Amino acid sequence: MLVTAEHETAPKPAYSREEIEAIIAKTPFAAWAGAKLVSYKYGEVEINLSMRRELTQHHGFGHGAIVGLLADSACAWAAASIVGDVVTAEYKLNFLAPAVGHTLLAYGSVLGPAGRQTVCRADIYCQTQSRKILVATALATIAQVGRA
Repeated sequence: MLVTAEHETAPKPAYSREEIEAIIAKTPFAAWAGAKLVSYKYGEVEINLSMRRELTQHHGFGHGAIVGLLADSACAWAAASIVGDVVTAEYKLNFLAPAVGHTLLAYGSVLGPAGRQTVCRADIYCQTQSRKILVATALATIAQVGRA
């Protein structure tokens, strides 16, 4: 989470929630997968998607590409909340457990902006009926391509 002084009010995101949801809606892969914005504020996002058969691999786990979609999107959308239009320059994804459950959840946060690049992290969980399991974590460099 991006740290601000206690007496400071959190800055307003570069995009409104409606603007970021419109961007998500016109991103074909995210829209097809069913990625939904749960919470959105300056430097932080939470997104989720409901698991369905076509998002799994041959063992029935959530496919790595879907986990990667959530990691990439959570980082990019968190960065976009601070700097505006962005693309991913790189990310590293560590898988920790099989994605088995009914919902995938991703929490993205900005660790720090540096010039035209923003370093972010994302943690991806799989929700079952009774618990939430950390299935992957990511570190990403997000590049600003436009001004907010």
